[in-house]
Amino acid sequence: MLAWLALAAAGWQGMIAAAAQAQASAAAPEAAAPHTRRQLRPHPAPRIRHVFIIMLENKNFADTFGSSTQDPYLQHTLVPQGALLRQYYGTGHVSLDNYIALISGQAPTPDTAWDCVPDFGTGIGDFDDVRQSGTAAFGQVIASGGCVYPAGVHTLVDQLQERGFSWKGYMEDMGNDSARERAACGHPPIGVGTDRTVGAEPPSAAVPAGDAYAVRHDPFMYFHSIIDTPRCRSSVVRLEALAADLESIGTTPNFAFITPNLCNDGHDGAGTGARGTTCANGQPGGLASADSFLRKWVPRILASPAYRRDGLIIITFDESNSSQHLDTDPHTGARTLTISFPGESCCHQQPGPNLEGVRPGSRHFSVHGLAVNYQVLGYGGDRIGAVLLSPFIRPGTVSDTPYNHYALLRSLEDIFGLPYLGYAAEAPQQGYVLNTLLQDRALFAPTARRAAVH
Repeated sequence: MLAWLALAAAGWQGMIAAAAQAQASAAAPEAAAPHTRRQLRPHPAPRIRHVFIIMLENKNFADTFGSSTQDPYLQHTLVPQGALLRQYYGTGHVSLDNYIALISGQAPTPDTAWDCVPDFGTGIGDFDDVRQSGTAAFGQVIASGGCVYPAGVHTLVDQLQERGFSWKGYMEDMGNDSARERAACGHPPIGVGTDRTVGAEPPSAAVPAGDAYAVRHDPFMYFHSIIDTPRCRSSVVRLEALAADLESIGTTPNFAFITPNLCNDGHDGAGTGARGTTCANGQPGGLASADSFLRKWVPRILASPAYRRDGLIIITFDESNSSQHLDTDPHTGARTLTISFPGESCCHQQPGPNLEGVRPGSRHFSVHGLAVNYQVLGYGGDRIGAVLLSPFIRPGTVSDTPYNHYALLRSLEDIFGLPYLGYAAEAPQQGYVLNTLLQDRALFAPTARRAAVH
């Protein structure tokens, strides 16, 4: 997440309005349980063969599933239809590190921890190779920096490919502006200071719809094992391809990763539609646009033959939101915006070998004359929650079992019978133990499985 993008795109007033709304959110009634260890026993699980992940952006649990009035479809339609994971946490801040964790089990490098944007004030990011100096426990890459992992670092989709399962990434707006990225496997040339997808491009005569695709929200682009192969262009495609792919079981990938654009994922905009708080394309953004996106695409997935036979939809966020405070010097009138993330984690999360001096950490920059202090106080991503929908899940299920993106990766590997990558593996002797979806008896009850079959 780069909260300053909203500042640059819509003016600091929009950010402050969003901050005020976030600070008004009431705390959720459930107490967080960030360090609960697994006390679940395996049991027979449903044969899920089609998984759809929809990744949204930068919202805290108390707002999304509590005080917000911007997401009635997610809160009041989808949650009652499926299962709500109330103790699901992001694994980091600010954005990219969460996506990488979810598909590879890799902890951040010093650069991916900051979205590979060396100077937040420029709006241009790095897209250079990871500078690996070794390998630590759990297959963790030891790196002094860099963004794109070497070909020897495998991902979930590499595993799926090797076992004969199909996969696709569906990216909204990718290729809208061909000068920024291609319409398939869209990423900048590898080199320092080349990523111009950090902020949304507003509509213009040359690009009527604008371009709000962000490479940092497309995790597949950060692995040479993917981008160096022909399958990248056939598997990382524009979102529009999803509608046709859903028409039959044979054309629906076993694993689908769906990334909305910077407005529809909730990243940009305050969600109110008020002047000065909207996305670059004029839409409200925030949870309001995210909810509209879900209202459009989730019913299509629910109606698809693949989902109806053996599907699972997972809707979650990369990380939680920040607290934001604006201070004005009474003598000079100079304004300083402080953006803070607690950085809480769950599940005995491992920080990885590269975060010394990076987390906790801070960045200081200036945008439009406004001084910004951007600080992350821990190495986790705070509580976000997740919603699961499946024919095998009993409607209205609630689980307080703790999960994070590493636990979700482990769950996906369980579903498809794959070995565990990176921090999706466990070390019980060290107290590192992850809960997984298929072991959560609250989710896949025998009665629900029988109902799904009959």
